[in-house]
Amino acid sequence: MEIALLANDSKKELMVQFCIAYCGVLAKHRLCATKSTGSMIYEATGLRVEQLLPGGQGGAQQLTSRIAFNEIDALIYFRESTPQDYEHTMSDDALIRACDSNNIPVATNIGTAEVLVTALDRGDLDWREFVNPNSDYNRKH
Repeated sequence: MEIALLANDSKKELMVQFCIAYCGVLAKHRLCATKSTGSMIYEATGLRVEQLLPGGQGGAQQLTSRIAFNEIDALIYFRESTPQDYEHTMSDDALIRACDSNNIPVATNIGTAEVLVTALDRGDLDWREFVNPNSDYNRKH
């Protein structure tokens, strides 16, 4: 599965701690993240993370595009509870709307992230393998 990890500046340390705690589960999946989040996760855990552009320089748009093309299976996005600016709010709205449109599970806080990761570990999201055009299932068939 392709798991996107995204964290606003004040939540990056929380994301790193989350990835440390669930390293065993996350290691079984392909991970992508914006530049600084991905770099911090890799340094702390050794997990291979595809690093996209920095969030403010197009990374969030890259994720939104991948989601729109059904190339992401789940999004874990630790975000500010109150957006910092209008542009940031618009980017968040597009990202979440794309997930809603493509039935992609989203976690925006530690509680839902833990539920999502344990569901991944149990195989509850295996149905995404049939939808994602880049999944191992679709590459074989």
